[in-house]
Amino acid sequence: AVTFSAGLATEGYKPYAAIYSTFLQRAYDQVVHDVAIQSLPVRFAIDRAGLVGADGSTHAGSFDITYLSTLPNFIVMAASDEAELVKMINTSVNINDKPSAFRYPRGNGIGVELPSIKETLEIGKGRIIEEGKKVAILNFGTRLEQCKKASAQLLSKGISCTIVDARFAKPLDEKLIMEIATNHEVLITIEEGSIGGFGSHVMKFLSDRGVFDRGLKFRSMILPDIFIDQDTPEKMYEMAGLDSLSIVDKVEETLNSNIILAKNKNKISH
Repeated sequence: AVTFSAGLATEGYKPYAAIYSTFLQRAYDQVVHDVAIQSLPVRFAIDRAGLVGADGSTHAGSFDITYLSTLPNFIVMAASDEAELVKMINTSVNINDKPSAFRYPRGNGIGVELPSIKETLEIGKGRIIEEGKKVAILNFGTRLEQCKKASAQLLSKGISCTIVDARFAKPLDEKLIMEIATNHEVLITIEEGSIGGFGSHVMKFLSDRGVFDRGLKFRSMILPDIFIDQDTPEKMYEMAGLDSLSIVDKVEETLNSNIILAKNKNKISH
């Protein structure tokens, strides 16, 4: 299917390869050699992004952010809700010089109003959802609602958060990321994928710009390094540490990291 889509793209068609994340893994050689190297505009619609509930680990889309974002010439998107997914599909229609992918989960949307088919996104541009002062949460994918819940809980404790929906893992919104990295004490990325994905790309970008040399506290929330057995998606994300309570804990732990480090040093010295 991937190679056939590549062939269609060479003849001026606009092919969409709609394949589950875990099944696309089996076509990775074709993705690299038949699509990416030739920079062909095949559009990958990636279902089963993230943890999938009853389908279990065989269908959990844990690795596509990593294995696609590592490829040159790729545009990689993740929808935070059904309206964003419509915009990403609309946007992909007009990407005619390189491959693109948009990932979305198994299950229902959250009930937001859908945009028209004319509404598109600017490539590589995220959006600010909430503005705060101390902590920035940079979301990629459908953890956005959990980020909002976490932000409300943190605000009740006197901690205000900026929430950004990144939309793109590749290309990154470098201007927006630099703005939040230089204006907040803590920056946390969150994604429904394995190590090596969105958070790793953000960390590499910030490292190259010397941001960590100036004291930014950075953490990346990802899927743990295990295959998670099937359960409800909610319980699977709790187990993975990607629910709202886990986000709150991560923010508080990061804010207090200097205190924790000092205590640990004191224990070692004794």
